[in-house]
Amino acid sequence: MTKEPTNTPTDTPFWRFSLNFYRQAGVAEACIALQDDCGVDVNLMLFLLWVAGGGRQLSIDDIKELDAAVGDWRKATIIPIREIRRKLKAAPTIIEAGKQEALRTKVKAIELEAERLQQEALYNRSQSSPLGSKSDASSAARANLAAYERVLGARFPIATVDCLMDTFEAIKFYNFASP
Repeated sequence: MTKEPTNTPTDTPFWRFSLNFYRQAGVAEACIALQDDCGVDVNLMLFLLWVAGGGRQLSIDDIKELDAAVGDWRKATIIPIREIRRKLKAAPTIIEAGKQEALRTKVKAIELEAERLQQEALYNRSQSSPLGSKSDASSAARANLAAYERVLGARFPIATVDCLMDTFEAIKFYNFASP
């Protein structure tokens, strides 16, 4: 999530929001912790925050539907690619360390592209019809995170949610529609 927007036809407002949000202090660590400890699909969670920024609060059923829609993609691409990238990070192998790291960097780029494609699909879905119900952005963000927590049957650490919400509050009014 560190790549800069490219302003291509697939460079969506959601993608720009995600890149900006993810690079804020503490967010990457919070997202990875939720991913590893609670089973969060970070792209889906970012989507829930992005739609909240547009004043949309999703129901548990809405989130279940979105999770199901991206589930096959996540299982077939993102999770296996992430696992390969992580295994290459420090695994001693017969391959020289620099070459192994170069391969890991390429795998990381492929993982980022798989995430971007998932985000593009979620964005396209949001353009076909309004999702959820109208709400103020802050309430929608909290409600969307809480609903996702219930969908996963997990407990998100309060400090992690606070980090995400503080960041959301700080950037929610940025205009991600234009590059």
